[in-house]
Amino acid sequence: MNELTELRKAHNLSQKELADKLGISQPMIAMMEAGERRGSDATKLKVAKFFGKTVDEIFLPRAIT
Repeated sequence: MNELTELRKAHNLSQKELADKLGISQPMIAMMEAGERRGSDATKLKVAKFFGKTVDEIFLPRAIT
């Protein structure tokens, strides 16, 4: 499970609820969670601001080797 999925679930939000709050589509949230789409910089900033995190905290791998 990736950080975006964990944050969404920790806030008891469905993909649709999060998408509505961010003004993006539910399929986009699903694809970002599945790693199929990365999202634009603007979308990543919306997500990070919503959760009070940095873009790096949410979208960069936890362990870089």
